[in-house]
Amino acid sequence: MRKLLPAILALVTAPVLAQPSTAATKLQALLYQIDNMYVDSVDDNKLVDKAIVSMLAELDPHSVYIPKEDLEQVNEPLKGNFEGVGIQFNIVRDTIYVVDAIAGGPSERVGIRAGDRVVSVNDSTVAGTGVKNADVIKLLRGPKGTKVNVGVIRQGETDLLDFTITRDKIPIYSIEASYMAAPGVGYIKVSRFGATTTKELTEKLDELKKQGMKDLILDLQGNGGGYLRSAIEMADQFLDDRKLIVYTEGRATPREDTYATDAGSFPKGHLVVMIDEGSASASEIVTGAMQDWDRAVVVGRRSFGKGLVQRPVMLPDGSAVRLTVSRYYTPSGRCIQKSYADGLEAYRHDRIERLHDGELTNADSIHVRDTVKYYTNNKRVVYGGGGIIPDVFVPIDTTLSSAWFGQLVRKGITNTTALNYVDRNRSKLTRQYRTVDDFIAGFTVEADLEDLLQTQAMEAKIEPDSAGMARSKPLVDLRLKALIARDLWDTSAYWKVINSNNPVDRSYDEALKVVQDPALQRAKLAER
Repeated sequence: MRKLLPAILALVTAPVLAQPSTAATKLQALLYQIDNMYVDSVDDNKLVDKAIVSMLAELDPHSVYIPKEDLEQVNEPLKGNFEGVGIQFNIVRDTIYVVDAIAGGPSERVGIRAGDRVVSVNDSTVAGTGVKNADVIKLLRGPKGTKVNVGVIRQGETDLLDFTITRDKIPIYSIEASYMAAPGVGYIKVSRFGATTTKELTEKLDELKKQGMKDLILDLQGNGGGYLRSAIEMADQFLDDRKLIVYTEGRATPREDTYATDAGSFPKGHLVVMIDEGSASASEIVTGAMQDWDRAVVVGRRSFGKGLVQRPVMLPDGSAVRLTVSRYYTPSGRCIQKSYADGLEAYRHDRIERLHDGELTNADSIHVRDTVKYYTNNKRVVYGGGGIIPDVFVPIDTTLSSAWFGQLVRKGITNTTALNYVDRNRSKLTRQYRTVDDFIAGFTVEADLEDLLQTQAMEAKIEPDSAGMARSKPLVDLRLKALIARDLWDTSAYWKVINSNNPVDRSYDEALKVVQDPALQRAKLAER
């Protein structure tokens, strides 16, 4: 216990004080007495971890404790890379299926490809052994330069294929999709704000410009945020020099203003930003700046409402706390943080409540607690205190959902079905569909694919539900088609299919309509 006391003290006295506070002394005294007098033996680490978690629970929903063993995994998606072999995989019927070999990665370099089944790693059998995702990661990840031997079964090959893969740095991309949505209109979907987001964005913007892009749809739907600095750098791409992007301020941190520079690569073309109830934090910083300066039309549904800034605080044992140190404010002065006065449970279930209250299907049901009016550059009224309200509301259609479809998704049945279908038909599909556009125009879910889905569902013990199947068929067909496109091409193909005919959410269609109609865009951004 004594060796763990500094971890508690580092948290409750940070920044370090000349004399520990009364509260810190009190806590130290209690821990000392437990260590010396308590009737039973105590797991010191568990006790300290629970004390830290309990303290943070009294603060806000985003101040969190990260144990040492979880720290690298938590930070990895934002760092932009990890070290390993570079494959995306699914476990299907106790076998590791390669969904994708990351372009330029070590697995692709030695010839591993989508559809391969990994049955052995370093001479140990991994097929039919109850292998889990965590086991695969442990086996295949490792320091750059180290080697791992894998045995692969491939469709059409009679013998086991042996590969020796030299591990390397594997990129984690922030941008999931980038393509030309229409003549002159580019589309970029950003899934997170990490260390490489700015570099990826500038590269994609340059690529799309070479393809004739004049206007842009920036898709931040479902983007839960990430690095504040990456959000600032993204906003900088779209604003003129010296325009305020965001400012932060807290009780112990003075106000800090951040302005755009003249380095932006897309400050003039028409811009539409797509958001939804899953767009949070860094996504809201970008969206708020675009809305406040009337730089973009915001399309979709009210964003999550996270306006708190965290700073990592390292503790002596290698664990860490992400501690909220300030709030961020959009250029008009809005803090978009939603209330957490009703407790953590209510805060976490806010999106479910929005659905129950009708907000996701009816714009008239949107209510924000902060009724203070703020004004955009064109004197349009906007509100804070509960996320960003879009300029163009797009409802979601819940009528196609069913319990049966929910089980398919949760148990990964659509993924498994698509993977098996491509595995059996890859050559035929690549001959028939040369491009993603050919595939979108020509591919339909037919009886053989439906039968395969039903077989997979039965094997997963999902009870047949004729009413649910009929109701959710458009959703299932779209998801299968998109997953097949991803397996044949990449994630851009997946989103191109999803966006092409989404029966549930027409945000993309609305964004495309707005960005292609200058009169409509001007009307949405006009003073009122």
